[in-house]
Amino acid sequence: MMTKHFMLASDFDQTLSFNDSGHVLAELLGVRDFERKVAGLARSNLVQQGGELAYLIRHDPDFRGVRHEHLMEAGRRVRLKGALPTLVKSLHGGIDGSRFSFFVVSAAPREVVISALSGIVPPENIFGTEFAYDPASGEVSAIHRVVAGYGKVAVIDELGRQHGIPSDRIIYVGDGSSDVHVMLHVNNGDGFTIAVSENQQLARIARCTVLSDNACSVLVPVLDEVLGMRTPEIRAVLESNGLMLEDWERARTDRVQIREAPHVTAAA
Repeated sequence: MMTKHFMLASDFDQTLSFNDSGHVLAELLGVRDFERKVAGLARSNLVQQGGELAYLIRHDPDFRGVRHEHLMEAGRRVRLKGALPTLVKSLHGGIDGSRFSFFVVSAAPREVVISALSGIVPPENIFGTEFAYDPASGEVSAIHRVVAGYGKVAVIDELGRQHGIPSDRIIYVGDGSSDVHVMLHVNNGDGFTIAVSENQQLARIARCTVLSDNACSVLVPVLDEVLGMRTPEIRAVLESNGLMLEDWERARTDRVQIREAPHVTAAA
C-alpha cells in the first residue's frame, strides 16, 4: 500500500535534455545570433529569465513565421539525457511504499517539450509556454502563458492543490537562474530542491546538486534525503530498474580565489 504521495516536478531545457530548445529552434530556422539576442533581453530586464524564447518568437523579425510544426520538429531534434524513460517509469511504479507524480514545468514552448518527450511523459503532465496561432497562416499570433519565474510557482501550487500534495512533499529539479523563484518557494514550504548544474545562484539555494548525464541521477538524493534510505537500499532500488551506482561523490566544493595584496610602503 502506498502510504505517501510526492510530487516530483522538473524543468526541461538542460535538466532533462542536453541542449536548449531555443538553440535547436534557432538552428532549424537558420538564426545564427540567438545567444546575442537572449543576452540583450537579459540585460534589458524586459522579460523574466527563461521567457526570452517566447518573446523572440512573438516579436523578433528573425523568428517571424514560427508555426506549430516548427516547434514540434525542434522537439524531435532535442537530445535527451540518458535513462529518462527509466526515471519516469520508476517514479510511476512507486518506491518503497511511496507514490510519485511526475510533471515537467518549463518556460520552453509546450509543443517542443511534448514532442521531445513523446511516449515518455503524457502531454497532460507537461506545462510550458503556450501560444495562439493565426488560423489562416498557422503562425504564432499571441502568447497565452509563459511558465517562467513566478509562472512556475503558480503551476507548482496549482498542481499541489489539484493532487492534494502538501508542500513538504514537493520535489523540484532545475538547472538555471529561471528556477530560482520556484526553488525558493519549494524550500520555503519545506520541500526538497535539486540542482543539476553548477549555476552558482542555484548552488546557494538548492538542497543538493547532482551532476550527471543520466536522468536517473536525481533518484539518488531523493532516496537518500527524502525517503531516508541507506546506500545498500539505494543500490538495490537502482539495480531493480536496471541501473548501477558506479560512483557517488558526496562532497561540497568551495571555489576560492586568493591573490597577494599589493605591497604598500609605510610612510616615513
